[in-house]
Amino acid sequence: MLEFVNVSKSFWTGTQRKVILDRASFRVELGRSFGILAPNGTGKTTLINMMAGLEKPDEGQVLRRSRVSFPMGFTGALVPRHTARENCRHVARLYGLEPDYVEAYCRWVCNLKEYFDQPIGVYSSGMRARLSFALMLALDFDIYLIDEGMPANADAEFNRKAGSILAERLQTTTLVMVSHSPELLEKYCHHAAVLRDGRLHLFDSLEEARQLYEYDA
Repeated sequence: MLEFVNVSKSFWTGTQRKVILDRASFRVELGRSFGILAPNGTGKTTLINMMAGLEKPDEGQVLRRSRVSFPMGFTGALVPRHTARENCRHVARLYGLEPDYVEAYCRWVCNLKEYFDQPIGVYSSGMRARLSFALMLALDFDIYLIDEGMPANADAEFNRKAGSILAERLQTTTLVMVSHSPELLEKYCHHAAVLRDGRLHLFDSLEEARQLYEYDA
């Protein structure tokens, strides 16, 4: 389970205070994928980062009673001067997993070939995203966090392989997705909320959330 208890978060932009969340409380239960509809610029990435523990709330608590992933595509845990092999083995040790398994799994999913043994600082953004995605799948979380949708990549074989693995994984795990697109959430989420001006409006169905979201658009 993932739970927010009276969570508030805001930033000073230089001219005014931008409120991301104002005393928001909600719970993500395992087995019920949850979507949040929010226009661009309202703090979707900040919200996802707080779920992952990458950012702290100003007030309130974020409780994680299950294995919650880092945001899909997040590369902040990777060390640029280290190779993909070194990074995979280091992350495996952090999560208490067998380094040989995580390395082999990521080699297979990424298909980076000789680049797997080169420093990731020389990678393109797409190559880094492939490595990050493969690591997230290798670590096998209870709740997966996705900001703005499934990752797209120019490598068709990677897209096919990773998409197939994720679709299978979602049959037994839970997804939290924040997006400005109701159509995207319809594919993956059981219920949803709408984020507007720091207020999180919770609904039992995606259709109810969509009505409010499109009414205010």
